[in-house]
Amino acid sequence: MLATIDLENDFQAAPSNDPRCLRSRRALRSAFVLALVEIGDLSKVTVTAVADRSGLTRRTFYAHYRDISELANAVKEETISELTDLVEDLCSIELDEVFAAIDRMEPVPGSVEILSKMKERKDYLTAIMGAGGDPSFAQELKSRASSIAAAHALRGLGPLGLSSFYDYYISFAVGAIFAVIERWVAGGMREPAEALARLLSLLVFVRPGDLYQNSHDIDIEGYGLSIIQSFMEARS
Repeated sequence: MLATIDLENDFQAAPSNDPRCLRSRRALRSAFVLALVEIGDLSKVTVTAVADRSGLTRRTFYAHYRDISELANAVKEETISELTDLVEDLCSIELDEVFAAIDRMEPVPGSVEILSKMKERKDYLTAIMGAGGDPSFAQELKSRASSIAAAHALRGLGPLGLSSFYDYYISFAVGAIFAVIERWVAGGMREPAEALARLLSLLVFVRPGDLYQNSHDIDIEGYGLSIIQSFMEARS
């Protein structure tokens, strides 16, 4: 166990970017993750559990965070921000680059980086997305990723992109990708990030019948426009 340190008096006068503040916050966040993993239930993580694992005192904890909820939200926000920055990079890739990678049997550029970052956070993600974690984590991450994808995918859209068909498509695509990632996390992230990235890259382009050696080409635009027409008629 680390020696207990009480730095409260220093931090009360120190600016938020003071190196001592930053070190203590990092220690508290790391200790929170450790406590969450060891205890396995977010609702049972206490200030004492975090302080003991950080080597800091409860007084120092309260110099930085009001309670466990504020600390948990800080760790959640930090993690989601890191991941959505990488989602932004992935969504900036041009479609021609995506197709070129698929033709080379490589993952979509940027996908390995996202999954590798998740592997770096494996302990935290497994715990926070597990039964004793915080359901809002995955919901918030999915929501932000959907917004990023929707904004970038607007470039060069055809007629279907100008209707509610597009919104449903984004929800379907992002939801399917997240379902695979959630299964990966629940399984302990055993598969390498690069292999899962290739799998996801392929799944996005699997057509009905491909798995049964009976592929069928669909008139996506014609079928989609007929659906949009039925939507419009129902609303009129």
